Amino acid sequence: MDHIKQKIIEIGRPKAETVKKLTKEYGDKVIQEVTVGQVLTGMKGVVSLLTCTSKLDPEEGIRFRGYTIPQLQELLPKMHQDGEPLPEGLFYLMLTGELPTKDDVNFISNQWAQRAMGIPPHVFDVINALPKDAHPMIQFNTAILAMSTESQFRKAYLAGMDKKDYWDPTYEGVMDLIARLPVIASYIYRRVFHNENYIEMDPSLDWAGNLAHMMGYEDVEVKRLMRLYMLIHADHEGGNVSAHATHLVGSALSNPYYSFSAGMNGLAGPLHGMANQNVMHWINKMLRDIGDENPSEEQIRQYAETTLSQGQVIPGYGHAVLRKTDPRFTVQLEFAKKYIPDAPLIQLVEKIYNVVPEILSSTGKVKNPWPNVDAISGSLLSSYGITEYPIYTVLFGVSRALGVLTQLIWDRLYGLPIERPKSQNLAWYMSKVNYQE
Repeated sequence: MDHIKQKIIEIGRPKAETVKKLTKEYGDKVIQEVTVGQVLTGMKGVVSLLTCTSKLDPEEGIRFRGYTIPQLQELLPKMHQDGEPLPEGLFYLMLTGELPTKDDVNFISNQWAQRAMGIPPHVFDVINALPKDAHPMIQFNTAILAMSTESQFRKAYLAGMDKKDYWDPTYEGVMDLIARLPVIASYIYRRVFHNENYIEMDPSLDWAGNLAHMMGYEDVEVKRLMRLYMLIHADHEGGNVSAHATHLVGSALSNPYYSFSAGMNGLAGPLHGMANQNVMHWINKMLRDIGDENPSEEQIRQYAETTLSQGQVIPGYGHAVLRKTDPRFTVQLEFAKKYIPDAPLIQLVEKIYNVVPEILSSTGKVKNPWPNVDAISGSLLSSYGITEYPIYTVLFGVSRALGVLTQLIWDRLYGLPIERPKSQNLAWYMSKVNYQE
C-alpha cells in the first residue's frame, strides 16, 4: 500500500466515525431555515452538502483546506523557486488536509506519469469517430466515458466488498483518470486545431508541464502558466454545478468516470465553465464594434454601458458568492505583469478592470461588480498563443478533476448515502405563503 493510501486510512477512518455519530446523535437538530426565495433562485446559501476540499469565502475567495491561493503560492512545492506551485501538491493537500513534501509531490507525479500510459486504444478510436468540428467538450466527455471500461471501482464492486472499503478502488480510479486527462485533452487539441500532429507525453515532466508539452508548447513560461491555471481552477467548494453533479452521480455509487462525466456536462454550460469563452467573444466583439485594437478607457466605458442598456451582461464580472475581486483573477494578472506586461490583451483586460466595476456599482443592482476568474484566463492563454477558445473549457475540466474527484474519494470514506432531496409542485409553495392569484 502506498504511503498516501495509508495516510487516507489514518485520517479518514476517524472522520467517517464522526459523520456516523453526527447523523445518529444529532440527526434531528435544526441547523438552518430555508426561504422560498432560496429554493426558487437556485438554492443559494442553503447548506446541504458535506465538502472538505475547499470553501468559498465571500471576502477571501477560495480557500483550499483553509489555505488561500497566495498562501499556496508560498507553501506548496514548486519545480523552481520563482515558479508556480505544482498541482500535484494541491491534490495531496485536498486529499489529506496536510501540506505535502517535495517527495509527496514527486510520488504523485511519477504515479500519474505511469498511469497516463494505460489509456486503451479504443478511447482514441471513439474520439476519432466524432466529427472534428464537434465541440472539444463533446470529445472530452465522450473520451471520459470511453475510459470507464477500465474502472477499478466497478470491478471491485461487482466482485463484492465491504462498504467501508469503497474508497480504495475509488482512489485507484481517480488516480487513473486524473493521470490520463492531460493526454486526452492534448490529443483533442492537436486533432482539432493542429492537423492531427500529435505529440507523445514525456514521463519526466510534471502533470501540468506535460499537458503544455503535449499541446505543443515548450516555453518555460507556458508550462508555468499551465501549472497556475490547473491550480486555481481545481475546486470551488461543493455547490457549483460541476462539483455538485459529480457528487450527485457519485452518490449512486457510479464509478469515477461516470461521476466526472456528469460534472463535465455541467461545466460545459455557458453559465459555468464556458464563461471564459464568452468573455473572449465579448472582448473581440467590442474591438470590432469600436473599430480600434487599442480602445481608450472612455470607449470601453461607453461600450460597457451600451451592453448593459441592451439587457445583456458583461461576462467575467460578478459572482454569486464573492464580494471582492476574485483572487484567481488577481494571481493571473500578477503572472501577466511579471512575464508579459506589454501584451495587448492584458493591457485591455486592465482597462476593462479600471472601468467596469464602477459602471456595475452605479446601477445599484449588482452586489459584486468585481471580476472573476474568467475575466482574464482566456486573455492570458491567448497571449501565449493558445488562441483556440473552445479548448479553454477542456483545460478548465482537466483542472477541476483535482477537486471534485478528491471529494468523491471522501464521499466514499464518509460513507455518504445517495442524495435524494424532496421536491414539491408550485401549488405547495403558494400554499406555504398563502399566495392568492
